[in-house]
Amino acid sequence: MRDIGEQAGVMGGSLYHHIRSKDALFVELHNAALDDAARRIARHVATRSDPWEKLHAACAALLEIQLDPESLTLPMMNDFREVPPAVRQQLIARRDAFEDQFRELVEALPLAPEFDRAIYRNLLLSQLNSVSDWYRPGRLSRDEIATQILAIFKHD
Repeated sequence: MRDIGEQAGVMGGSLYHHIRSKDALFVELHNAALDDAARRIARHVATRSDPWEKLHAACAALLEIQLDPESLTLPMMNDFREVPPAVRQQLIARRDAFEDQFRELVEALPLAPEFDRAIYRNLLLSQLNSVSDWYRPGRLSRDEIATQILAIFKHD
């Protein structure tokens, strides 16, 4: 915590006044990153009316966030295996709340009744969250990748 405080320009003891532990700091950073991502996605979605356009806007916004080298969101939310169980519970609960945006967007889609919307949403988010594993700038833009992924999920 002293190292963190030093990097932030405050004394370590002062940092403890605001943050109780490294785990609490991690949870705060995680939540702040997801709150920022949720606001950015909501701004993109708010300008659309068609359900598919709304989902496309959300997917493109999430890819912009996930593929931004300065983004805290990707490293903060994709692997919780190394954190203590109590912290993991908090992170998963907050991630689930973040995913409510996508839950609502998928619920609004005109999908065939045989589609399980939870599976649909989880597969879509898995695809979006794994783009950073293979994405290399140059061939397709982030928006074009969102368009391709959504076309597959839309069956175009």
